[in-house]
Amino acid sequence: MNGKIGQAAGQIWQTLAKSKEPITLATLPKKADVNAQLAQMALGWLAREGKIKLEEKGKIVFVSLSPSECCCS
Repeated sequence: MNGKIGQAAGQIWQTLAKSKEPITLATLPKKADVNAQLAQMALGWLAREGKIKLEEKGKIVFVSLSPSECCCS
């Protein structure tokens, strides 16, 4: 299972790296082609490692790479 979570984390990281804007938590699994439950576990992994930034705007949560992970300047 850890392997699947790690693979999903990689897919999510790649999706976020390609995105010009933060992605909503609700749409991220589809954009990253990962099932919702696995995406949540992978996001926890990425958050724990400090690789993502979660931002709440009203009832919507947006996900993006943390500034230290961003490959664009």
